[in-house]
Amino acid sequence: MALTPGEADRLLLFTQAQLARARRERGLRLNVPEATAYIADAVCEWARDGLSLTQARDQARTLLTVDDVLSDVPEVLVEVRVEARFDDGTRLIVVRDPFCVGLADESVDHRVTGTSMTMRNEASTPIGVTSHIHLAEVNPRLRLNRDAAFGMRLDIPTGTTLWISPGETVETHLVPIGGERVVEGNTGVVDGPLDDPAVRDRALARLRECGYLDVVDGQPVNAAADAETAVARLMDGRRS
Repeated sequence: MALTPGEADRLLLFTQAQLARARRERGLRLNVPEATAYIADAVCEWARDGLSLTQARDQARTLLTVDDVLSDVPEVLVEVRVEARFDDGTRLIVVRDPFCVGLADESVDHRVTGTSMTMRNEASTPIGVTSHIHLAEVNPRLRLNRDAAFGMRLDIPTGTTLWISPGETVETHLVPIGGERVVEGNTGVVDGPLDDPAVRDRALARLRECGYLDVVDGQPVNAAADAETAVARLMDGRRS
């Protein structure tokens, strides 16, 4: 039987998960590799069953508790990452705080400096938003208040990605971009200090002009059809 590397990896994960399940049934507490495989395998199977990325990720956090694993496992295994094949393609899922021990609450103190915001995916495919992307310049098919998002990033662990399914609306917490607060690259509409009002006004006007989905005074700006060609128009403008 010829297997692709991905298929071989999936079988290896399944084998490790089967071992973990057998040991758990015998009353043994799982170690790090066993707990990782136990959770990751379930995520892959839920994806195969047709669950969405969000559903699979949320259910994964209900599989095991601290009583199911060795005492030091929750301190070591703070997240589980696995690539699973969903109906619309292969996606990376990050299950943070898989044993629900409250890691997500550790950043409560600094949240007084941030803000909450809703984002809606108006595309036909999932959209990933990484931890440190400048949110005002994020994927044009995400509808959000880009003025409020200017100079902000997601309040999620470094290196992780928030996936938003087609038609899904999520509320997430934002925090100011730190450091020198100078953004260069990405769409190229900022290329300067985030706290300069002229830079801000110019960038937001350009994004709206090109078709990026926005919300201004509670009203939607631009349509989904505009967003499909927004990046192309933006690049054409930079070349001219």
